[in-house]
Amino acid sequence: MKRDFVRFCCGLLLLACHQASAQGDGHSLLWRISGKGLPSDSYLFGTIHLVCPDDYLWTDAMKQTLTASEQVCFELDLNDPGVLQSVSKGLSLAGSDKKLEDYFSKQEWARLSRFMHDSVGMDLNLLQQMKPEALETILATRAVGCSFPSSYESNIMEQAQQSGKEIRGLESAEEQLEVMSSIPSDSLSESIMQTADSFAQARAEYAQMLDAYKRQDLPALYEHIQHSKDDAGMDMNLFLDERNKKWIPEMAQMMQSKSTFFAVGAGHLWGENGVISLLRKAGYSVSPIR
Repeated sequence: MKRDFVRFCCGLLLLACHQASAQGDGHSLLWRISGKGLPSDSYLFGTIHLVCPDDYLWTDAMKQTLTASEQVCFELDLNDPGVLQSVSKGLSLAGSDKKLEDYFSKQEWARLSRFMHDSVGMDLNLLQQMKPEALETILATRAVGCSFPSSYESNIMEQAQQSGKEIRGLESAEEQLEVMSSIPSDSLSESIMQTADSFAQARAEYAQMLDAYKRQDLPALYEHIQHSKDDAGMDMNLFLDERNKKWIPEMAQMMQSKSTFFAVGAGHLWGENGVISLLRKAGYSVSPIR
């Protein structure tokens, strides 16, 4: 169950108290990147991928730094139709000899179908051509608690487009899908059933994470994710650390050419192998903005 929110939010952040003191207090979602010969400052912002409009946090500093940047970079280039098509194809079972129900026992499928009908208002049979990862994403979206959640990525991209900024991505859709597909199917099915059977708890967990996000408390967010990792038996090194390390050279190249506003899941920011720490190890100055 908790694996949903690790990946849905995109993963989130930190280790322990001694690391918090080494990296600053960590109480900010927005960070300035400077030094190492950069021609201008760039910025790092931690998102939570979906949130109810009443919980949407967007400060003057966030608005001003986005405006000041020459380009915007997400985990994926969300402005590229090819990326969205690749994601859609990667989550589809079309052309396969399997259906979604094949990942569950008959008893689980019946229970899951009742839950989707009664609690989500959706006929599960309409999703037969989708992989379990897609269903997991739907459940995570419903855990947000409102009918029409807002997306930081969509809102930031809209503002970037309106001002004519270039939009880029740190990794390809194939790279991200490869990470998702590394989860054993039986573990994924078990996670989905746990979410469906304990949906109230799933919503409570999301509320706790959202509270830490709104307080801009990266250490608390990361600790929440660390506990989720332990409970789910999930390899966070693959989902966060290795991806973070691959991003640093890409970020360096972008920042050297243009002031960049990086918007990635807040779970990537904190920790020994978080983006903040890795940028500092690479010689950059990374400081919080509140």
